[in-house]
Amino acid sequence: MASKISSFSPDSSESEVSRPVPPSRKSGWVRPLLYVLLIGAIGFVVWRVYTNKKLAEQQKEEEASALMSQPVPVQAVAVERRPQPIYLTALGTVTPYYSVTVKARVNGQLDKVNFAEGQQVKAGQTIMVVDPKPFKAALDQARGTLAHDTALLKNAQSEYTRYKALYEAGVVSKEQLDLQLSNQGQYEGAIASDKAAIETAQLQLDWCTVQSPIDGKIGLRLVDPGNIITANTTNLVIVNQLQPIAVYFTLPENFLPQVLGKLRGQQKIMAQAYDRGDTTLLATGQLLTTDNQIDTTTGTAKLKAVFDNNDEQLFPNQFVNIHLILEQRPNALIVPSAAIQTGIQGSFVWIAQPNNTVKMTPVKIALAEGQMTILDSGPAVGERVVVDGADRLRPDAPVIVSAGHVHPAGSQSAGQKP
Repeated sequence: MASKISSFSPDSSESEVSRPVPPSRKSGWVRPLLYVLLIGAIGFVVWRVYTNKKLAEQQKEEEASALMSQPVPVQAVAVERRPQPIYLTALGTVTPYYSVTVKARVNGQLDKVNFAEGQQVKAGQTIMVVDPKPFKAALDQARGTLAHDTALLKNAQSEYTRYKALYEAGVVSKEQLDLQLSNQGQYEGAIASDKAAIETAQLQLDWCTVQSPIDGKIGLRLVDPGNIITANTTNLVIVNQLQPIAVYFTLPENFLPQVLGKLRGQQKIMAQAYDRGDTTLLATGQLLTTDNQIDTTTGTAKLKAVFDNNDEQLFPNQFVNIHLILEQRPNALIVPSAAIQTGIQGSFVWIAQPNNTVKMTPVKIALAEGQMTILDSGPAVGERVVVDGADRLRPDAPVIVSAGHVHPAGSQSAGQKP
């Protein structure tokens, strides 16, 4: 017993007391529980996001389905079959048939202006007068010189007659007779020169009266009376012939053979001039000719058309759209160009049916230009094609149809480009 007690020492007791206590069993399942809760929370969040997304998609589908089931407002126009011209289009510039910048042919002071700005004048009508007094004085001087030389000529002729008689009588020599003949010839030359001087002076005096060189409309006065003008330099006024009037325009060179072929065949090619918006017909005329060369920088040829312009709808430097009519189709199938749609299956139109639904009809386009299109095949005459609102349509979609707005035939693009 004593030995057992003696074997216990304070050192051994202290080592047993300082030994760490092992963790309890309770701390072993807390961490897995936290992981499970965290995974469950993440799964719940993912599930909520997924269900909310599916719910939003379902709502969108329901809204789209409801929207698709609603009638679509559209505008429709009936298909027509009527005569239709085929034409080339070009931008043209109105130009006077004749245009003259009037200048004085003599120097002097502008004395009178005998026209009202903007009035019509005739060829040969006096429109301005330059002060004629200096030229009248020059004419009188030339006439006086002629009278003087005429008197000298008569005296020389008398002298020659006397000397000739004396020569025949042997009183004077041949040299003296030839001298008298020479004097007579000099005066004859002087008289011819005087007559020419009179003609020049008379011409200068006539040029004091400035006349219109052509029939036309006179423009704004460029010089006021009292100003000193210079011959062939000072611009006085511009006269333009507006009836008829010309329009210059250009066409690409690949269209030129069609035009030249008709011109060589002496066929008349009608030209129509439309306003800048290409909607209102201003005048109808005829192609006159083409230029004799192609512009290499643009690959175009210049052409000239002539219009009577009796109602003066065309004015110089006005921009117009030219429709150069090459052919008339007597029975063309016409639809507005706005009705033509394009898809993977090709060109088609939407047809508004009597039951207020639409169907897709393929079309074959013959020619198209501007607001109208000629079809080789497609909808029947009288069927209504959709011209506005087609972007929301599908086959058999319900629609609310209203009449479409198109320009009348006389004030729109009346043909197509080949």
